[in-house]
Amino acid sequence: MGKSKTKRFKRPPFSPTGEREAAENEEAVLGDSPAVELLEKLQHPSAEVRECACAGLARLAQQLPAISALTRRNAVRQLGPLLLDPSLAVRETAAGALRNLSACGGFEVCDDMVTKDIMTPLVALLRECSAGLDSNEASLKKNKDLNKNYIEDIANEAVNVLWNICECSSRAVSIFNKEGCLEIVLKYLSRFSTNVDLAISVAFCLQAVTEDNPELLKSFSAPALQVLESAMFSPISSMEYTLLKTLLAGTVWNLKDILPSKSQADTINALLKIFSDVLEVDIGEVVIQMKEAETQRLNAAEAETEETEEMNGDTLKEDDEMEEIPHKKKVRRKTFISDLLPPTEKELKQTVALLTAQQIALEIIVNMCCSEDPSDDEWDEFSSSDESDAFMDNSFSESNGQLMSPLCLSAEVHTALTNYLIPKKIVEKIAFPNSMAIDICSRNPTWKPLIRKMNTIQCRALVCLHSILSVLDMDCLGGAPALQTLAQHLSQLVFSQPDFAKHTEFLEAISSALRTLLQIMASKNISQCMTPEQLMSLCEAGIHSSNIGVRVNVVSILGITGSVLAKEDGTLETLKTIGRFLLEVATKDSSLVVAGETLDAIFDVFADGKEAEKAAVEIKLLSALKEFQPVFKMKIRKEGRGKHSTDQLCVLDNVKMNLRRFIAYQETVEKRLNSLNYQKTDSSHLL
Repeated sequence: MGKSKTKRFKRPPFSPTGEREAAENEEAVLGDSPAVELLEKLQHPSAEVRECACAGLARLAQQLPAISALTRRNAVRQLGPLLLDPSLAVRETAAGALRNLSACGGFEVCDDMVTKDIMTPLVALLRECSAGLDSNEASLKKNKDLNKNYIEDIANEAVNVLWNICECSSRAVSIFNKEGCLEIVLKYLSRFSTNVDLAISVAFCLQAVTEDNPELLKSFSAPALQVLESAMFSPISSMEYTLLKTLLAGTVWNLKDILPSKSQADTINALLKIFSDVLEVDIGEVVIQMKEAETQRLNAAEAETEETEEMNGDTLKEDDEMEEIPHKKKVRRKTFISDLLPPTEKELKQTVALLTAQQIALEIIVNMCCSEDPSDDEWDEFSSSDESDAFMDNSFSESNGQLMSPLCLSAEVHTALTNYLIPKKIVEKIAFPNSMAIDICSRNPTWKPLIRKMNTIQCRALVCLHSILSVLDMDCLGGAPALQTLAQHLSQLVFSQPDFAKHTEFLEAISSALRTLLQIMASKNISQCMTPEQLMSLCEAGIHSSNIGVRVNVVSILGITGSVLAKEDGTLETLKTIGRFLLEVATKDSSLVVAGETLDAIFDVFADGKEAEKAAVEIKLLSALKEFQPVFKMKIRKEGRGKHSTDQLCVLDNVKMNLRRFIAYQETVEKRLNSLNYQKTDSSHLL
């Protein structure tokens, strides 16, 4: 309808501690009591009690009912001062509690944290940690009893809090700019070779704060860019460093406006080389290999433990065991706190890093292909979203049936996308995840969340494919045969899963890609691939989706396919089926946007062609549209101004005007057909 686009990815707040616990059914049981008890202990004179209370609050912050209780009880104001507690352990666990609260609480909680001035102690902590990195005081830099670099661990927690809050609050970003936080986090990033976890946290934060932040861009000096470059081109090739490089590539893309024009082509080339290398990896094979490596490591450790126990025999005396009790207690407490952090199993951690890198690479490529029109966000509400997800709409607009791309892709990006075979690698990612990898993950609770991550990568790849199709010319995509093969592949993907209609994210992603591909094929007179039965099956499933984006896509697909069939012979019955379906949607769908898109599809299908003219008469299209016309006008008057922007109303008004013209056209068609029928009847009487 008038205008549609691919939405730029704006990453949602990332929960570094894993999936939020589904605790809605615990609300009545939970209440405020655990929060009250733990918050009271924050004021205890014992540092160990305060530390344990912070750790308990960190766990509590992952439970949905508890978040509102913690907010009501002013947890932020009580945890904030503990970021500067004399005890380093308390600082770390207090930052961990705020990290979980900001990650799991979402936009409202993060904004409330800024209102309650969490940024003041947080920035102070970040500065102290920065100074502590250079301190020669061993008591500050190293706690040898626990063998932990507390300064860097605290900095990592604090950076994660900063990242979560800046992701959700423009006020926090303003404070980040004003307080010179860039210099602090870049100092942390410079330690990438010895602490990749801290560097990754900084990279996530930088990618968030550099997006749409011209004020911050002015602060990037040549030395600052050098820090990014050093980390981005590090020779280390582990999966964690792959994630780090991908994130920094996203940050550099955000900084493209301040890069010297003479080096922009080389920079874009380097970024897409990173993304190409990331997407080259078969994640299914990696899951299989890493899970096998984990199993072997655990088996070896178990065998070593058994061997040690056999060597020791029963020589340990009871008093020796008693001497070990304090040590065991300390280890238990340490393990309890580490449960709040990302996975510590190295194989799982590395696999998650690679999955995240692939997802981010695909998202950045989408952003590279997207229009930077500031009015784009006005169209966001046309497509519903998830965690993520709020990311799939359509990036082409139609004018008089011709494909008109609103996207401005630079020659450098265009060339690099082609040179590094990015389209081919994206197509490889749209396949369903490796069944063996899925089976392995489903049988292991700690690996099970990776199934969702693999499915997310598939959906991101479909969105990325949709964007690539919108900006690259047909020759770069492999010509007509390649497009037909791709269309068949997408059709097979849809119908290979009997319950595809239940997976909204997948359905929106693949319908967006199909819509764009079919439009390109129609504009180039390339024969369509879907049978009428497949087409209607997809549309029947999609039109019942609660997702507006899915419904918009399926009616558009019908419009594209129907407009092609209208010019062919022997398609009368199919056109009648399409027409009845579109009339049903236009007159009964609750969304004004879907109704407008459906009317556009009707205009496309029945605008031309003998078969289309016959079908229109037989389904009584004219009378149905005449009856619906005043209803549509009334819906625009009643709902339009309250729910849609001025630009959106202009599009809807354009549909309204086209409806009036189309009705006039159909009246002419019916008169002509009636006249022809009268002449035929009159001729038969004369005979």
